[in-house]
Amino acid sequence: MKNNASKLAAIAAAGMLAGVAQAANPLLPKLYTADPAALVDNGMVYLYVGHDSAEPAGKDYVMKEWRLYSSCDMKNWTDRGSPIQPSAFKWAIGKVDAWAADITKRDGKYYFYATVDHASIPGRAIGVAVSDKPEGPFVDARGSALVSNDMTLEAPIAWDDIDPGVFTDDNGQAYLYWGNTVLKYAKLKANMTEFDGPIVTVGMDRFTEAPYLHKHNGTYYLSYSRDFPEETAYMTGPSPTGPWHYRGVIMAKNAKVKTIHQAIIDFNGKSYIFYHNAKLPGGGEFRRSVAVEEFAYNADGTIPFIKQTREGPAANPGPACK
Repeated sequence: MKNNASKLAAIAAAGMLAGVAQAANPLLPKLYTADPAALVDNGMVYLYVGHDSAEPAGKDYVMKEWRLYSSCDMKNWTDRGSPIQPSAFKWAIGKVDAWAADITKRDGKYYFYATVDHASIPGRAIGVAVSDKPEGPFVDARGSALVSNDMTLEAPIAWDDIDPGVFTDDNGQAYLYWGNTVLKYAKLKANMTEFDGPIVTVGMDRFTEAPYLHKHNGTYYLSYSRDFPEETAYMTGPSPTGPWHYRGVIMAKNAKVKTIHQAIIDFNGKSYIFYHNAKLPGGGEFRRSVAVEEFAYNADGTIPFIKQTREGPAANPGPACK
């Protein structure tokens, strides 16, 4: 323990010079960030966020890049720069469009599913990029969109194909979930760049966006943003495709920003939920801030209501801290 404590102290001290964010919420105080996606890999947590760049009086999202941070203890976060920018997708408009993304690992490669604006098919689209390392650089894995607006006609809006959430089950079968106003999912082939079957539409009351699937003790948890302004709710089911049973709200609406966008992970024996609010100085609708909370499942496996805190979680040193 002494050696771990000494190393953590050294990490914290070095961070003051090397761009390490000291966690208390908001988690990343040097930039406005949103739409967290998290990956646990080799004893580290990798946190991918969109970078909100709107001016104080801005009236729309300005998101030019995704940013990456890493931590071995959920308390000290190292800025690893930008692993990918929208311009990586040559078929997209590619200048300012780093909307929500998610990431997974398969067969030693890292697959990054991202929302961008299609250059020739009007509307939002989802692309997939790949890298040999979690910190990138990522390159377009297809050369074309995995999902475009002409493939999903259930909603009469141009932004119904957003917020990809990728999940790989214990048997290796991967799924992609996404949508705004209408939830959709599809099985992925083993190459992670093609669908293995049709796009399935799920009827859900009050669904807005940000579908995210995770598994805990054999139960599948589908969390999502509900209503607008958004609150975080979830359902459980016996498989990645349901049937789903609504369980309730686990995080309340934000005061200054209408979105919230969660990601849920287990790390080093504890459970965490990432989200965003607008609690950095100067924050607002288009200048958001990523935060994280620790939580524990109830005895029956349900998720408790989770309050947003200023303190954030206590340090939880993982294997990479040794």
